[in-house]
Formats: sequence, structure tokens, C-alpha cells
Amino acid sequence: MSTEKTAPEATGNGGGYGAPRRSVASRIVNRLGGGVAQFLLVLIALFWLVPTFGLLIASLRSNADNASSGWWTVFTEPAQLTFSSYGSILDKPDFIDSFWNTIAITVPSTVLVVVIASLAAYAFACLEFPGRDWLFLLVVALLVVPVQVALLPVADLYGRIDVGGFQMFGSVTGVVLFHVGFGLPFAIFLLRNFFIAIPRDLLEAARMDGGSEWTIFRRVIFPLGGPAIASLGIFQFLWVWNDLLVALVFADTEAQPMTKWLQSQMRQFTGNIDILAPGAFISLIIPLIVFFAFQRYFVQGVLAGSVK
Repeated sequence: MSTEKTAPEATGNGGGYGAPRRSVASRIVNRLGGGVAQFLLVLIALFWLVPTFGLLIASLRSNADNASSGWWTVFTEPAQLTFSSYGSILDKPDFIDSFWNTIAITVPSTVLVVVIASLAAYAFACLEFPGRDWLFLLVVALLVVPVQVALLPVADLYGRIDVGGFQMFGSVTGVVLFHVGFGLPFAIFLLRNFFIAIPRDLLEAARMDGGSEWTIFRRVIFPLGGPAIASLGIFQFLWVWNDLLVALVFADTEAQPMTKWLQSQMRQFTGNIDILAPGAFISLIIPLIVFFAFQRYFVQGVLAGSVK
């Protein structure tokens, strides 16, 4: 008589070898995970883009049309669309100056943060030196310091700096240094956590081959950390480009970026949508171009380290 037992049927009632019986909620989630979920996500994305689309349409209408009707009337009266508002704002020298000031502030702030943070993160992650962990804890502690706390002390410090007639307060240099100082703690923390996951065997092999620390950083760490570095660059670029608070405190009229220029137009005039709408859209489109240009690296950097 055979003593071999037969496997119970895959009924999902416990003790069986088949898949367990799914709950009603799990079956609903599974059904929604297909085309319905994608349709809802597309619908939410379109709804989220309505204000941006409205801003674009408002920037292509005259001030009289914007004052008399909503931007959605353009679907029934497409003759309202015109590029005259863009021509008017691009003829304003102060707006052009603010545009170049924004670039002069954003690009150095992004490059300096990425370069300095990359080198510091490599030192914290891959080098051994006295007090390394304590210094990193100090960097982490700086993450909790809000920007508002340092506005007045740094403004007072800038006001005391006068070298050969050059005043730090109110200059582009002062705004850049402030952004770099407050962007470094997060940047170092982010890149250090990414660099520390790189296998040490690669570094040891490079050192055994006679590579210097600079060579290892340039040929091993930097290529492997490209996605994280690109993500950091995008975050820093967007934060500095869209900043208004620091510009209001540290930038004078000659060094003001577009955000401060637009804010000043809003304060002086109440109905100049023909100026604010195209200016705001120009200020919006540049970060979008940068984001989509580096989107692939951004997604890789966000997902880096999520899968072993």
C-alpha cells in the first residue's frame, strides 16, 4: 500500500501549493492596473497642465482680450492669438538684463554645487581621514537650517564686504555664493549616499594599477555616478532658476533675475497681463527644456540604489 501523499488541490484555502485566493480589493487593483489606470493618469496630467496651457494662451492674447474674456474663448475666436506681447517684452532692456542675470546666477550656482559636492562626497564615501564621520554629521545637521534664518546675518556680512569698490551685497556674486552655500549640504548628502554604494573592489583595483585619487574620481566615480550627478544638477538648476526669496534680499535692480523683475511688475501694475504672461512663460519654458533634455539621466538617478 503506497504511503505517498498527493498534493492538495490548488484551491487557495490554506495548506495548498497553488496561489492563494486573492481578495476582492486585490482583484479590483489588478483590473485597474491596465488601461483604466493609464487613462486616469493621462487625465490627471492633462488637468494638471491646464494652468500652464492657460498661461500660454493668455500670453498670446492682447491685454484688451484678456481683460474682456477668459483665455478659453480662443477656441471660438482664434483670431485673438498674436505674438505682439512677446515682441513688446523682448524690446524691454530691463527684462533682457534680468534674463541674462538669471543665467549668470543659475549656471555658476549649479556648476559650483555639482563640482564641489562631487569631490566632497567622494572624500566622505571613499577616503579615510580623521574626523570623517563627524564632519559628515555636521553636513547632515546643516540640512535642517532653514534659509530664512541666514538671510539677515548673511546680508549683514555682505554689507561689510567692500573690496576695491566692489560691494558683495546686491551683486550677482553674492546671490551665487548664497545659493552655493545652502545647496552644498543636500548635494553632498545625496552624492555621498550614492558613491558609498559603488563596490570598493573597483577602487582598490584602480589604486593597485597606480591610479591617483583624482584619476579614480574622474574615470571611475564620475562615470558611474553620472545619473545621480545629473539629477542633482537638475534639482539645483530648477531651485535657483525659480528662486525669488534670495533674489529679493540680495539682488539689487542691476542684478535682479526674472523672478524679481516679474514680481516688481506685479507690484507696480495690476492689469498688465500682456507683460506678466509672456514673461512668466519665458521663465517657465527654460526649466522645462533643461528637464526634458536630461530626463533620461534624471530617472536613472532617482531610481539609482532602489534595486540591488
